[in-house]
Amino acid sequence: MKWPSYRALPSLPHHFRSLLRACARRSSLDTGKKLHATIITTGLAASPDSFLHNALLHLYAACRDLCYAQKLFDGIPNSHKDTIDWTILMGCCARHGEPRNALHMFVKMGKEGVKVDDVAMVCVFNACAWLGDHLFGVQVHGCVVRMGLNASVKACNAVMDMYVKCEMLGEARRVFEEMEERSVVSWTVILDGVVKCEGVGSGRVVFDMMPDRNEVAWTIMIVGYVERGLVREALLLLGEMVFYCGLELNYVTLCSFLSASAQSGDVMMGKWVHVYALKTLGRQMDIMVGTALVDMYAKCGRVDAAYKVFKCMPRRNVVAWNAMLNGLAMHGRGKVVVDMFPRMVKEAEPDDVTFVSVLSACSHSGLVDKGGQYFHDLESVYGITPKLEHYACMVDLLGRAGRFEEAEILIKKMPMPPNEVVMGSVLGSCSVHGKLQVGERFLLELLQMDPQNTEYHILLSNMYALAGKRDKANYLRQILKNRGIKKVPGMSSIHVGGQVHRFSAGDKSHPQTTEIYITLDEMIRRLKLAGYAPNAASQVFSGCDNREGNMDHEQEEIEQALFSHSEKLAVCFGLISTRPGSPLYIFKNLRICQDCHSAIKIVSEIYDREIVVRDRNRFHCFKQGRLSRRLMRIWHFDILLVSFF
Repeated sequence: MKWPSYRALPSLPHHFRSLLRACARRSSLDTGKKLHATIITTGLAASPDSFLHNALLHLYAACRDLCYAQKLFDGIPNSHKDTIDWTILMGCCARHGEPRNALHMFVKMGKEGVKVDDVAMVCVFNACAWLGDHLFGVQVHGCVVRMGLNASVKACNAVMDMYVKCEMLGEARRVFEEMEERSVVSWTVILDGVVKCEGVGSGRVVFDMMPDRNEVAWTIMIVGYVERGLVREALLLLGEMVFYCGLELNYVTLCSFLSASAQSGDVMMGKWVHVYALKTLGRQMDIMVGTALVDMYAKCGRVDAAYKVFKCMPRRNVVAWNAMLNGLAMHGRGKVVVDMFPRMVKEAEPDDVTFVSVLSACSHSGLVDKGGQYFHDLESVYGITPKLEHYACMVDLLGRAGRFEEAEILIKKMPMPPNEVVMGSVLGSCSVHGKLQVGERFLLELLQMDPQNTEYHILLSNMYALAGKRDKANYLRQILKNRGIKKVPGMSSIHVGGQVHRFSAGDKSHPQTTEIYITLDEMIRRLKLAGYAPNAASQVFSGCDNREGNMDHEQEEIEQALFSHSEKLAVCFGLISTRPGSPLYIFKNLRICQDCHSAIKIVSEIYDREIVVRDRNRFHCFKQGRLSRRLMRIWHFDILLVSFF
């Protein structure tokens, strides 16, 4: 079929514009490219219709093909470029990973004398917000005022959003107060800033004042409650949103709730979302929601539930596989990850994130040779250039296995300078294996990278203490004290009855403190009868001397400090607040200490409880007096999804 010339059919460019815009709305790049090819072969590309060129540019920008969008833009003569062309490309840069280029384009627009409208301003402020560049944002805000665009609700909303994301709530409030007209978006932006900067209490005041609320406002408020452990309040508000206001939860809202549950460690909200998704979406739930459910269950310590969701997903992409593999890796199920990986390759192409999970799984499970093979195959087999994260996993793998010489050789061969994660993993391994001299050497390099980090000092001081060099241990901690640097306090939390209960070492602020400490005394008594001995060597008190008369007193003081560690207090609260035999899930902001690790292992047997501890790095599952390594029979597809609740 021969297409007629656009001169013969003047309406032809209009039809192509409509088709291109439809492709842009649906992100149908393949179809759009075919239309583009037709435009070229029929001579329509030579049409003076600037709107056709604009539609092509919009198509490639909407489909995230920034490279070709830039090529099209550069091919348009400056005399034919209008504000829309500039704005489309600038918005594409701001949204898809090159926000700095968007700012450069804005400056160039001014030099070329191109008229700037409120849509262009929105693109610029989005780029500033992404970069956290409030200095540039303040200057552009001045341009908005000078050009009279401060009457635009769109522009003012973008200004406020930039200030909120740069944690300049006062400036955002000032813009809000000066607005003559406000939309629901205006209120929502301010609500987001207040919740993040001032807390959910102040946020609730703004929320209740809102003349109208959209799904985003409800989501901000509910997620704020979940992240702060106020799940009961979150569920009440969620019920009001769904049952009283009749608002439906879309996949973005559901994923936001699940992400908040994953971060806070409270599975209650996550279970509610799961039930809602099953009722409204059935087994055909959105792949993003399914992936978020997998991630949530894994990070809340329910890795078996995560796998059941994963297995029943009708479609799985690389992101879903990564969530599952990462969850298994965090739970120490490296053998399962290794067994699953070949099946993943048949279903989805692994990416660099996949191999971070795989190498991490090998590290936590001691699969040194297997991890080394995956690392070796990264580029040669899978075409993935090793990144810093992959080197960090491999160094950690070798360090955990005690192969420090190989770890140091690998660090020297890295094509990029090592960061504190790489060096810190070696120091942690030195602590485990008692390699004091190697640890001293790495500490010096770490202090040059991050002199304010207390964890490195504490690790090395514990190593000194274990080696009997208590003077050096106390000296290191005295250095921190003299510099005014305080150790990040260890905090442990447990979710009971829809609320989070947090404990610090020696904490006596909880309403049930008396019961907790009575239970603690009883627990310590039973632990000692079962063979537990406090690991006093790793507990260092700055300023304590070692004179003969003080040794007994010091030993008692150290043991009492160990007994009242935050993990043990959280376990005691769980024992008195939950049904006998039910599992306990503890969340720690730092690494679990060796003494608590040993004690909780015995507690799981004495009280017949499964106790799962999520520390900063991974999960530790204790059951019947040992670290649980329950391996799922992964690929038996006859297991059906059952109720988790």
